[in-house]
Amino acid sequence: MYKNFALAALAAHTGWKEWQYYDNLGTFMLMAIPIVFLYGICIGSFLNVVIIRIPLGESLIKRSSHCMTCGSKIRIIDLIPVFSWLFLRGKCHNCGEKISPRYPIVESLNGLLYVACFLIFGVNTYTFIMCIFTSLLICIGFIDWDTMDMYVPMLLLIAVLAIPAHFVTYLTIQERLIGGAIIAVPFLLIGEISGIYIKKKTGEKIRGIELGDTILMACAGVLLGWKAMIPATFISIFLAAIFGMIIKKKTGESKFAFGPYLCMGLLIGAWFGEELTDLYMNVFFPPEEMTYYYTSMISSIF
Repeated sequence: MYKNFALAALAAHTGWKEWQYYDNLGTFMLMAIPIVFLYGICIGSFLNVVIIRIPLGESLIKRSSHCMTCGSKIRIIDLIPVFSWLFLRGKCHNCGEKISPRYPIVESLNGLLYVACFLIFGVNTYTFIMCIFTSLLICIGFIDWDTMDMYVPMLLLIAVLAIPAHFVTYLTIQERLIGGAIIAVPFLLIGEISGIYIKKKTGEKIRGIELGDTILMACAGVLLGWKAMIPATFISIFLAAIFGMIIKKKTGESKFAFGPYLCMGLLIGAWFGEELTDLYMNVFFPPEEMTYYYTSMISSIF
């Protein structure tokens, strides 16, 4: 089953004939998946550095990896992603202080998501772009979870990815611009209106949706296009509602970071968003009406 799925994914996205190259592709997948995973966890190790140092204002390159408790330099043998944490039993080799399990979690998560991108998109340039997008989402989500803040340069990198993506996908510039506005504009309006209302009621300068969330959706929309953004947003809101109720029940705090759920929704939207939108449109609109709908929407905006 797994082998058939992997071959079908590759055949669908590369144009290769599944039946013709069955054995060769199967061997290729068995070799490629561990390599992609190992590459992912190595990048994930750097993501841990980004997640920790950027909020602290530390350089990502000037200082070598060190224990956050005693400051001792981490040995090269202790820098092996995931495995070093297991060998050290989650403790610093110098001071014996516990090392957060988040380190191997982030590394493993990045590796697994790279494999997922590889299986979904196949062997092409777009897979590489989606892997970078995935790593950026991991950094954005974890930093927002820790600090309830987002860093605009990191968000803008997502929009920069739209430049190479434009040359390897069929999305038009109009579809990308609509994608950048279709969620970001409502988010901006909700944020502004809610900010005025909350300030009037409580005196606090708080927005219902922060500007960082709005910029994230604008940049992601430029990369993914509008058809991916609609289901991504619905999934994000659904996840935020579920986990928000859980957080409020446990802590009594109604304010929480929206970014992690946006990142999860965007990842699912990048994988399956266009297919979900097309499925919805095909159910409720005949093909002729759907074509007219798309054309009318684009022409009305531009």
